[in-house]
This record gives sequence, structure tokens and C-alpha cells, in this order.
Amino acid sequence: MERAQALKQIADEASRGDLVFPTNTALMLKIRQSLDDPNCSVDQAARLIQAEPLLSARSVAVANSVVYNRMGREVADVKTAVNRIGFATMRSLVMALLTRQMAGAPSSPKQKQMADLLWEHTAHVAALSRVIAKRVTHQNPDVAFFAALVHKIGGFYMISRAKDFPALLEIVRPVMVVTGDDDDEGQDLDVAVERDLALAVLRKLEVPTAVISGIADYWRGMLSIPAESLGDTLLLADYLSPVASPLRYSDAGSKEEDAIHIDMIAGEALLSEILEESADEVDSLMHSLRI
Repeated sequence: MERAQALKQIADEASRGDLVFPTNTALMLKIRQSLDDPNCSVDQAARLIQAEPLLSARSVAVANSVVYNRMGREVADVKTAVNRIGFATMRSLVMALLTRQMAGAPSSPKQKQMADLLWEHTAHVAALSRVIAKRVTHQNPDVAFFAALVHKIGGFYMISRAKDFPALLEIVRPVMVVTGDDDDEGQDLDVAVERDLALAVLRKLEVPTAVISGIADYWRGMLSIPAESLGDTLLLADYLSPVASPLRYSDAGSKEEDAIHIDMIAGEALLSEILEESADEVDSLMHSLRI
């Protein structure tokens, strides 16, 4: 089956609500639901988190990052980590792990490589989004961080389906399709399917509507002047990420056009200054997100 056919088939499945999630999704959702409960104590949260070793390790790593450990006092246990970073960040970490695991167990080296690269891209975007939200778009940094961690969840879902549709891992020049709500120029089929999958999965996982709306704005690909929305935050972070999504066909010309557009919106000097001042914060958070 060709890539375009495979994309259309999984998009059709998603539109019917026929989504296949990894078996460990249930545990992640149980932890998230508990963290959403206003009566959940730090002790209860710590016990639930400790049931997932990777989540436990990431919570301690984030608590020891420059973002949350300005005084240089490291923590070594989950309870103290949860106390330090708070439930909002903890919920983001739960969704980060769920997103990364959405790719499933790799059935080939190429599938593993694609999932690893997509997560590296996602982690960069998440770390940058937090800084951009604070310094440029003036969005809630915790919400921006959360949205960035899950904005590519459709891509991880696509990678998981490569077991059934190997052609999904073959990245080719964009195939343009005409949709009912777009202009006559049409839309990149890869982008359209990854967007639709992301939104379908996020709705299925009951992610807050405001976050889904911001991610939908990101997928439209139009930066505002001035940049001020959650979607703008994600778009700026995506462009500034040193690691590109492995699911996108590389086009140097398009990247140059993006650079001109972003310079007009935020100003090259301003972005350079922000990134230089925030380098330690971004690097530390990136390191703590490695899964």
C-alpha cells in the first residue's frame, strides 16, 4: 500500500473514532485523573506515580532542573519532587510519557529511530515554548509546556501504525489535497492527516478544550502579528527547535521563508537575546525530558 493510501485509511479510522492505543494508556490516564482530583494529596499522587518507574524518574529529573531548582538543592524522592514542581507540571509529565509511548513498541530500527527523533523534536519545542510563553507571547507557561508536549501526538500515533502500514515511514514530497474548508491551493496530505489524528486522539483523551484549540491553531500554520496566542507560541518554538520533525519533508526554501516571517513578527535581536538568556533553562529542561 502506498503512503497516501495508508494516510487516508488511518485518517478514515480516526474519523470513525476507531483509535488503537497502547495497553499502558489506561494507567497513565488513571494517574492523570487522580491528579485532576482537587482532593488528591501529595502522598496519594506520589504513590500513584511510583507505580510507573519512568514517570518517577522524570518527575525527579524535572524537579532537579534549573527551572525548578534555582538554589541547587537536589531531591531524590518522588514526594519531594511533586511538592516542588506541583500538580500542573506533573500532569504535563504524565501526558509527555503517554505521548512518547503512543508510538508503541518498535517493530523495526527505522520505526524506533523515527519515534526517538520525533520525541527529541517535541522535547525541544516544549522547553522553548515555556520560555517563549513567558517572554514573547505572555501565555501561561505551564499550559504552553503541556500543549507542546502533546502537539505531535498524532505523529506518534502514525508511527505506531507503521506496523500495519510500513509506507507511513517513507517520507516523500508533499501530496497536495483539496479539502472543503481550505483555499484552492489545497493542503499537504501529511500535515492534514497528522493534524486530524492529533485532534482526534486529544479529544479521546479528554485534553482541555483550550489546549486543543491552541494546537488546532498551530496546525493552521499562521503566525499572528504580534505573536500572542498559544498557537503562536507553538509555531515559534517549532521553528526555533534545532531538531526538525522526522515526519516532515525537508525544504530549505520553506525554512528561509519562515525565518523572514519570524524576524518580522518577533525581531531577530529579541529572539536571539531571549534564547541566549534562557539557554541554561532550555538545556536543563530538555535533559530532564529525555525518555
